[in-house]
Amino acid sequence: MWPFLKAGSRSETGKGFSLVTNMSARVGSIGDNGLGGWHSYRASKTALNQLTKIVSVELGKKDNIACILLHPGTVDTDLSHPFQKNVPKDKLFTREFSVQKLLSIIDNVKKSDNGKFFA
Repeated sequence: MWPFLKAGSRSETGKGFSLVTNMSARVGSIGDNGLGGWHSYRASKTALNQLTKIVSVELGKKDNIACILLHPGTVDTDLSHPFQKNVPKDKLFTREFSVQKLLSIIDNVKKSDNGKFFA
């Protein structure tokens, strides 16, 4: 069913499994939503989170594939600019810092991390 992902488990990464990563955000969390707003964005991230979890369960049962979700934090971009006044200075990340942290997660993820959300 997922031949291109199965082939990835034999790649040069040395992981021994294929990894699917999806970029999400905490605003997709139902339990973490205390502010409302961003209706379409929140709904799309919630859907992505659920879809990734469903696929991780299905693929984790029989295939050598792990699926994870990544949240980059609040990154200093045009998207976050209108909301940055509400973000503590130490929680507003540069693009470079966020990418470095995300790549570190990807490099260190284990098959047992299948279905997890990393922020």
